[in-house]
Amino acid sequence: GGYSQRLPSASALGKIFTALPFGSPIYQMLELKLAMYIDFPSHMNPGILISCADDIELYSTGDSEFIRFDKPGFTALAHPSSLTIGTTHGVFVLEPFNHLEYRDLEYRSCHRFLHKPSIEEMYEFDAVCRPRKLFQQGFAGSDIPSLKLEAEYVYTDSLFYMDHSTAKKLLAFYEQIGTLHCEIDAYGDFLQALGPGATVEYTKNTLNVTKEESELVDMRQRIFHLLKGTPLNVVVLNNSKFYHIGTTEEYLFHFTGDSSLKSELGLQSVAFSLFPSISECSTNKPCIIQSILDSTCSVKPGSVVEYSRLGPDVSVGENCIISGAYIKTTAVLPAYSFVCSLSLKMNGHLKYSAMACGVQDNLKKNVKTLSDVKLLQFFGVCLLSCLDIWNLKVTEELFSGNKSCLSLWNARIFPVCSSLSDSVTTSLKMLNAVQNKSTFSLNNYKLLSIEEMLFYKDVEDMITYREQISLEITMNRKQSDLETSY
Repeated sequence: GGYSQRLPSASALGKIFTALPFGSPIYQMLELKLAMYIDFPSHMNPGILISCADDIELYSTGDSEFIRFDKPGFTALAHPSSLTIGTTHGVFVLEPFNHLEYRDLEYRSCHRFLHKPSIEEMYEFDAVCRPRKLFQQGFAGSDIPSLKLEAEYVYTDSLFYMDHSTAKKLLAFYEQIGTLHCEIDAYGDFLQALGPGATVEYTKNTLNVTKEESELVDMRQRIFHLLKGTPLNVVVLNNSKFYHIGTTEEYLFHFTGDSSLKSELGLQSVAFSLFPSISECSTNKPCIIQSILDSTCSVKPGSVVEYSRLGPDVSVGENCIISGAYIKTTAVLPAYSFVCSLSLKMNGHLKYSAMACGVQDNLKKNVKTLSDVKLLQFFGVCLLSCLDIWNLKVTEELFSGNKSCLSLWNARIFPVCSSLSDSVTTSLKMLNAVQNKSTFSLNNYKLLSIEEMLFYKDVEDMITYREQISLEITMNRKQSDLETSY
């Protein structure tokens, strides 16, 4: 799913391969998805199931009921959510329903689907539900029952299914048009066309579009007319919770904070790693995933370290994300740092570069002209000031790709190095220079944007590095077990 600009550590290998802090060896999001959906195929007609790669749905359907995907058209799962959550998700406008009690599982018809609507739109289109009587107690640690009893709520989307004939219809359409020249969204562009209340207006709304192409509105309208009249069935899971971990903020909260997801899935503070023990009494702990840390390392609460080797006297501040790093020498990573190393294949040579910024930096925010670059921020500091610190000039050459869409994502500010450890220490120097308002010239380095790093990425080398860490952890554990048995 997508470029993962809000959690760039997942960009190179894809969100579906995000490491989760449990399992030995480590589970990835893919394994969790397969485990969560393991019962689906036996209650499903031929078709296609589409799921996001950065969300987790936990639900209970009672002992004797199963989620069935056996109706024609589309079938989507729906979860009760606050109106605020609804503004960043898809919201179902359900057909009237006469049951007064909640059931864990309800099969409903959808009148229309709203994609990231405003709260005013939710009221306008009758998407807002009023409290009904609760049928069952909610999930352990869930805030859903109180939400229903005390407040209005909406039903938001997660995964959806399309039956075989609908999938064939879309495939025939795709083969007829040939090459797509614009980005079609499986949620916004398919689901908004469904249900008897669907109208063509949404096709002109490009607010949530990553990249607006000239053909987009026309293509959306053709999809609308193709799918119009196709039923949208909704499986309402009243006893469910939907977790999103696709942003740095959500990722840190669910992996290190006092999150109910942590207790429900049994997420660990130290997962498949070699690291000195973490005090069990504190609620906010760091989270270490498949990494090897020296005993003199310190990692402050609220930080996640994955697939990394940190040597003696490396100090990681709070609320950092460190991914794929190798730090040999004494180093201080400021609080709220984001550091992620990538292996690159450039002109047949193996190189390395580390994206480094602040976990709260908005990589998606873009400006249209060079004179507006001052509106971008790096580690909370105006990008123009940072460029002065690094001795770089504001020119068109500073940005890769589309020159009318300038952002931290396509700013050429990250040094290319010949070793993994050098890439991290060099990027840390530019980060520390910004924080300390000192100077660190980037003039002598070849510089890449994150956009370009992903073009040059060497996935095989990154996986080899992860496997080496895994092997060393396994060997160390075997050695420890042998010593213990003697």
